[in-house]
Amino acid sequence: MADGMDGGTEPIAVVGLAGRLPGAADIDEFWRNQRDGVESVTRFSARELVDAGWPAEMVAHPDYVPAAAVVRDGDRFDAEFFGYTAQQAEISDPQQRTFVECVWHALEDTGHDPSRFDGAVGVYGGCFANKYLPLNLLANERFRRSMAAFSARPYNDKDFLATRAAYLCNLRGPAMTVQTACSTSLVAIHLACQALLGHECDMALAGAVALPIPLIGGYPVVAGSIFARDGHCRPFDAAAGGTIPGYGVAVVALRRLSDAIADSDNIRAVILGTAVNNDGSTKFGFSAPNMQAQAEVIATAHAVAGVPSETIGYVEAHGTGTPLGDPIEVAGLTKAFNTRERGFCALGSAKANIGHLDAAAGVAGFARAVLALEHGEIPPSINFSTPNPALVLERTPFYVPTTARPWTRGAAPRRAGVSAFGVGGTNAHVVLEEAPAPRPAAPRARGPQLIVLSARTGKALADAADNLAGHLDRHDDVDVADVAHTLQVGRSGFARRGHLVCGDRAEAVAALRELARTADAGGGVNARQVVFMFPGSASHRPGAAADVHRDEPVFAEQVDRCAELLRPRLGYDVRPLLFPPTGGDRGADDPRGVAAAVFSLQWALARLWQSWGVEPAAMIGRGDGEYVAACLAGVVDLADALDAAVARAEVGAGAAGFADRVAGYEPKPPQVPYISGVTGTWIGPEEAVEPAHWVRHLHEPTRFDDGLRELARQPGRILLEVGPGSALTEVVARQGPAQLVAVPSLPPGGGDRSDRAHLLDAVGRLWQSTVDIDWAALHGTSRPRRVSLPGYPFQRRRYWIGPDAGSYEPLGLEETSWTSHSFPS
Repeated sequence: MADGMDGGTEPIAVVGLAGRLPGAADIDEFWRNQRDGVESVTRFSARELVDAGWPAEMVAHPDYVPAAAVVRDGDRFDAEFFGYTAQQAEISDPQQRTFVECVWHALEDTGHDPSRFDGAVGVYGGCFANKYLPLNLLANERFRRSMAAFSARPYNDKDFLATRAAYLCNLRGPAMTVQTACSTSLVAIHLACQALLGHECDMALAGAVALPIPLIGGYPVVAGSIFARDGHCRPFDAAAGGTIPGYGVAVVALRRLSDAIADSDNIRAVILGTAVNNDGSTKFGFSAPNMQAQAEVIATAHAVAGVPSETIGYVEAHGTGTPLGDPIEVAGLTKAFNTRERGFCALGSAKANIGHLDAAAGVAGFARAVLALEHGEIPPSINFSTPNPALVLERTPFYVPTTARPWTRGAAPRRAGVSAFGVGGTNAHVVLEEAPAPRPAAPRARGPQLIVLSARTGKALADAADNLAGHLDRHDDVDVADVAHTLQVGRSGFARRGHLVCGDRAEAVAALRELARTADAGGGVNARQVVFMFPGSASHRPGAAADVHRDEPVFAEQVDRCAELLRPRLGYDVRPLLFPPTGGDRGADDPRGVAAAVFSLQWALARLWQSWGVEPAAMIGRGDGEYVAACLAGVVDLADALDAAVARAEVGAGAAGFADRVAGYEPKPPQVPYISGVTGTWIGPEEAVEPAHWVRHLHEPTRFDDGLRELARQPGRILLEVGPGSALTEVVARQGPAQLVAVPSLPPGGGDRSDRAHLLDAVGRLWQSTVDIDWAALHGTSRPRRVSLPGYPFQRRRYWIGPDAGSYEPLGLEETSWTSHSFPS
């Protein structure tokens, strides 16, 4: 790691990446296309173009090229997900809509839920010129006459791109729209890094979107244009004739490296240095490039990064493929590298594959370089066969790879540079380095894992399950514990939920496929209160929770605590009654020992649930299970509650003896409400501390069914059986009120499912009922990592208002940065 955290500028970690780019619905597909040398350019028929709104006379013109690198479905949006009405979605620039979806996916890719993120999240973004308002909305009479016309500006103006994303995603850091033409998104990344280094925010999102109108199309070739007549972009090639239009969106998520390491983030790469400058006026014209300024911005970024240029193995160039722009760029790079070494640094440009994405070009190239570092592979430069002689490539540090090749690591880490030069002269360069090696392995989670998924609709939940199954199928190196952790802590919890418990990747895929098949059925759930149910000594089953005792320190600690308190009272260790393999069977026929053992198990299990963030809003117990409720409610302390459980079992002592023992306690009013088995209703503060109540409880039949009816009076409660087996759960299902739902913590005897798997399933069922879980506590001492997983499956619908004429005027399609008659960039 260069300079890094040893006194220099702290590196910035790339912890999230998302995009919809030509030929790629997501970043994984984008990388596959880059690695495989796919040219994601579409050639359109005249009918397609006219139907999209291009004037027929323009499409038929010999200087019109019917090709572009487009993204499909730019007119579609998940309005419901972001709380938009149909009208709001229709009047919104597709660029705003697409950008916010990409911001959401970039956040998800970090493995951090913004609502639970400890710090401010900033967003820096830019866009192509808004054409939707002038060419679509204002050309539609229905819109012009509607009240919506008065509120359209915030949904269209570039000023609101970043702030709209911050509003919809609830981001509280700086939100700034950045506009510097073709260098927009790389400048946004630079500003995001500066904000992180200045502690203006703790995570920053940066990127841009370019969706011209119409959403598919070609382009006119005019004299001096930067666009290629043959419809192919050929960076650095002798046959290069310019670039082609590209459409799309990409967003990166950044954090200070120290924070990313501390949170076990998925670090894709590291930014060592960035720089921005402008050409000034010492050039041929406003839109002309400036070799000296390009060299200076690259050299400055190298200086900030503190690395020798000889250690940089790849440069993602601006690379527009123009006959004059490419030689100027290579000359600037050569001057900035300032080395006698030749041919050691690969040179490429994403524009060969996906065209020129205008404002989003820089972040697309940045993503390509990050992915090359992450995968340790240099992608090929397509459409290249013979170098442009004006490059004098053999006298430079650079070569153009025509096939994908492994990126071997030398004495220094792998490093890359990324350039973006904007029409008007704002230049940006970034120096990247491969991610640091992971810390030494921490204790890893073993055994079954709990995977949770949620969505706003049943269809989205089914799609999420299906997408995750496909991802796990394709990535056999993924640790299921990391997947579980990422979904638990890194995704927002929506109303439609599903969960599964699995032991390995194959089990997870099968269970996810089944969830995908069934998730679209049924409705959502409401937030619920948890009621602890304690089954009492009748539930005793030797060996129950043995692996929980082995694997969960909180549970084991509480069982051990009870055993030590009981030893003087019983004269032996109660633990062998609970877990026979650990010792003998002394006390197996002693009802006192059984009562004490079951109390210990239920108490320890309750404390385990509480350590996982599950606090009871109320409690109920059957028989001596009520003693656990009383202790948990603070009526008696643990030693007295254990003594009462043992005394109750000493039936020979009689009621008087029992009353004498209870009279020696110092009970207090309950701090958590619970149902009394004597009355079948809520215990009163006076009743709880009265020894006579405890004596009545000893002799009178328990009114458990009445207690269930009392609990059912308030909706939204879920009952959790805190003990071995499912006896009370079955009672609730069989004869309890219909509105009550019960969940057992542990399995009944004889099943083939482990105690821990059953316990995790209970956690999942509570979470599915919108009960909050402390996921970090659930994982204990294991340290799972955040990993990249498929993003939310947006349920997009078409929202579109078109011009009344059905087509666009040719002049309305021109854009300086695309059809410039000036000097080529």
